[in-house]
Amino acid sequence: MPEQHDPTTGDRSRPARQRLARRCRDTTEARWFALAVFAVILLNAALLGLETYPGLVEDWHRWLRTAEHGCLAVFTVEILLRVGAHADRPRDFVRDPWNLFDLAVVLCAFLPVVRENTTVLRLLRLARVLRTARFLPQLRIVLTAVARSLPGTLSFLLVGALLLYVYAMVGWVFFGRHDPEHYGSIGRAVLTLFLLMTLDGIGDAVHAGLEVSRWSLAYYASYVLIASFVLVNVLIGVVITSLDEARQMERQEQEQEQEAVREPSREPDDRRLLLTRIGAARQALDDLERGLLHGAAAAGSPDGTAAPVRSRT
Repeated sequence: MPEQHDPTTGDRSRPARQRLARRCRDTTEARWFALAVFAVILLNAALLGLETYPGLVEDWHRWLRTAEHGCLAVFTVEILLRVGAHADRPRDFVRDPWNLFDLAVVLCAFLPVVRENTTVLRLLRLARVLRTARFLPQLRIVLTAVARSLPGTLSFLLVGALLLYVYAMVGWVFFGRHDPEHYGSIGRAVLTLFLLMTLDGIGDAVHAGLEVSRWSLAYYASYVLIASFVLVNVLIGVVITSLDEARQMERQEQEQEQEAVREPSREPDDRRLLLTRIGAARQALDDLERGLLHGAAAAGSPDGTAAPVRSRT
């Protein structure tokens, strides 16, 4: 008889990386794990705030240093667990920008040059506060939207800079002699118009301009209409569009993660079913072969009795 294979052999021979990834993934996706890391991030932010008080630092220097080392240890364990959760698919870990950000923030704390520079180390510790976006989906969507709106924002800044320059030159021509404090140079004119973009002090500027010329009313009215209403609404439109794109990206990433998690769980069941079908097919072939041998032996026997059949090894 041919050697029969155990259908459960596939589960026992699964790679160790898949088992490690599954265990780490169960830990990192647990609610208690997210809450614990979020609490440590808030503790790290509180420690940064306490270090701004010199008297408190002198009295509690040792305890503050111990708490900082504890936070760093927790962050290190967390990033190791996240790396282990992608042991079966390491490319997915690299594709996630938040994973790269967390890894860079943790690894930089162990560099000798960074650890010796107090200012850089505090900035890196401050960057850990941004990691709260990982545990707050809405904040993560907003940050992603801001990042995606940067190209449109740069175009907005170029148009705004051109508008400020043109109106500053016009303001210097008309008001430079009568109001040198605000329009005495191109720099002062740009600063004045930039502050007027928020509509702060626009009334005083209009009254001062009317003393020079009545055309100043058209000057300020057109500037406020273009700078404070048109450009600001354009910027809001760019941000809202980027926010919708960020929400769609977040939804797609969640669907991809769910599919990636389901695929390893489906693989053992599919393999077990395939092995069961292969075993059933082999058993049917063996039964067919035995039937053919019995039929041939019965046909070749003189007295019509079946000859003994050797078992196939």
